[in-house]
Amino acid sequence: MNVNLNEFETSSDSTVCSPEEQDDAIWKRYTERRSLILQYLQSDLSLQLLEEHQKKVELLKKCCYYIEVLPTFLILRGQNLLAIPTSIFQVIDPWKFQRVKHLGRSQAEIQLQLLTHLLEQLQRGREELVCYVETCDVATFLSQWDSVMQRMTDLSKMMNDFLSLQVTRRLYTKHRLVSCADIRGNKIPDIRLFLCAKMPVMFDRKESFAHKNWAHLKWSTENQESTHERYELHFKLLKRGTQMEFGHCGFVIRTTTTCVVEDLLPDRSYEFMIRRAETYTLVYETWRDTITLTTKANVAEDKSA
Repeated sequence: MNVNLNEFETSSDSTVCSPEEQDDAIWKRYTERRSLILQYLQSDLSLQLLEEHQKKVELLKKCCYYIEVLPTFLILRGQNLLAIPTSIFQVIDPWKFQRVKHLGRSQAEIQLQLLTHLLEQLQRGREELVCYVETCDVATFLSQWDSVMQRMTDLSKMMNDFLSLQVTRRLYTKHRLVSCADIRGNKIPDIRLFLCAKMPVMFDRKESFAHKNWAHLKWSTENQESTHERYELHFKLLKRGTQMEFGHCGFVIRTTTTCVVEDLLPDRSYEFMIRRAETYTLVYETWRDTITLTTKANVAEDKSA
């Protein structure tokens, strides 16, 4: 914490004080301790800080989680002793890697649950401290000081745990992912596994729109993705009238962040969904952004009507 919680030791001075001096000393102790809590509430446990953490947790819940494997390539020597660069996945046992993916999914779920729980505890702790400062009289305030100090210490530890959970962590597995036979005489590599999050893909609501029989969609992420990122854009008709309209849906794959969907029906509402194309290392994904657009009516039909 930024504030100092190790203050206000009981004085061992046995000097007899007048009632007025005792009242002044009690009031001084009260105001100093109250100021200490207010300082803590305005810095380490401020509303603005907790709101920022709340937004971060909501964002992490929308992220996609992947297993990152390092190194990505190996240099293996074949029978002709030539050095050949080989993808790490060519020598990893696929069944063992599936177990690692289950481990990664479990860790992502637990991590998000812990973040949510710790944030709720921090918010509740702040409410308790505010209530303590605003409602307690002087005598009650001072009599509960030791328990309040312990509560502030516990909240500081929770905050440290909350921040540490957001750091990319290495995954450890009990089983060797590469057998000696898979790489023959080459040295077995030290394979490191990490659970990594990618920011959610979201539609640009201002740049996505529909015309009579086509729609223009644009999306992005909080950080710029590599040019090799692939996206799936799904669409489906929401208002179904005739049998001809039934099942009017589809999807397209894009490596760009824009797409024009053609051959739509006029004056109909369509739901569009965007996501990253699934990869071999994906382990956890529960949220996908959607947007509803309505195509314009057929002008000729409107005039005839």
